[in-house]
Amino acid sequence: MALDVCAIESYRDRILAGGSLTDEEVMSLAGASGEVAEAMRRAAAEVTRRFHSRKFDSCSIINARSGRCSEDCKWCAQSAHYPTDVKEYPLVDHDTCMAMAELNRRHGIGRFSFVTSGRAMKGESLRKACEYYSEIHRQGGLYLCASMGLLGDNEMRQLAAAGVRRYHCNMETAPSMFPRLCTTHTREQKLAAIAAARRAGMEICSGGIIGMGETAAQRAEFAVSLREVEPASIPLNILIPIPGTPLEHQKGLTDDEILDTVAIFRLAHPRAVLRFAGGRALMSADLQLQAMETGINGAIMGDMLTTLGSGVDEDKELIARAGMEF
Repeated sequence: MALDVCAIESYRDRILAGGSLTDEEVMSLAGASGEVAEAMRRAAAEVTRRFHSRKFDSCSIINARSGRCSEDCKWCAQSAHYPTDVKEYPLVDHDTCMAMAELNRRHGIGRFSFVTSGRAMKGESLRKACEYYSEIHRQGGLYLCASMGLLGDNEMRQLAAAGVRRYHCNMETAPSMFPRLCTTHTREQKLAAIAAARRAGMEICSGGIIGMGETAAQRAEFAVSLREVEPASIPLNILIPIPGTPLEHQKGLTDDEILDTVAIFRLAHPRAVLRFAGGRALMSADLQLQAMETGINGAIMGDMLTTLGSGVDEDKELIARAGMEF
């Protein structure tokens, strides 16, 4: 079927009736422009309204171990391979973690995650992190998540026993793009970690970064590839070029490219939460509202890992303006 407004409306109707697009149909969406792109965004908005409530899915993260990472991900300030000014520290202390958890409770944020640098969290550091998680879990009021690298079955079971219910492991980008951006681990290793998290009974949060030099077709390819993961939550980061990293001079995406990507991901993943993540500070309030109308229905709130995020109070105001409930 040629990609025109009628084709988009046909795709929309199929999804609204409980069906899904083929991988090839999702890939074809990368060619949308003009009135076809506008129809695609409208279709994504309808799909979002059909399969999701107006309740905004909020989460927050603590950068629980920072810097000195052995991996060479070209976008990341925490890699030891690149001369950046990122702070370096081991696992944060007990009181800092508890204070952050309490702050999230007071703000009414639903989900809370430790995020740690490095290939994998293991040994004494993991044991201590699980102690923190267990204490937060006993106190209640937060849905606990973790993002600790390429863990195996034993480590995933430890996290689950400590109360962690969702594991985050980004697939990062399209399969055809990944080897150009990271050489120290593979997509297959990421998929193995995700499978281990599932075996431990955890849900999966997995997305990635757009604007790293990929084509529109590769962004659609990325959306298709995440179907293998079937994540409950898909964080969409927009690259912030960080001085010292190989992508420091990468040209940013246009507003239309961002909105079209949100629409494609929504049509490819009708029931997943699409989540604002890093890079949102680069977006105007109007663009954020348009993205929320198109398909974004969750966000990481507060500070991101190594770049400034959005303030919680400002986020709540924006969510209300979008007609959604915090």
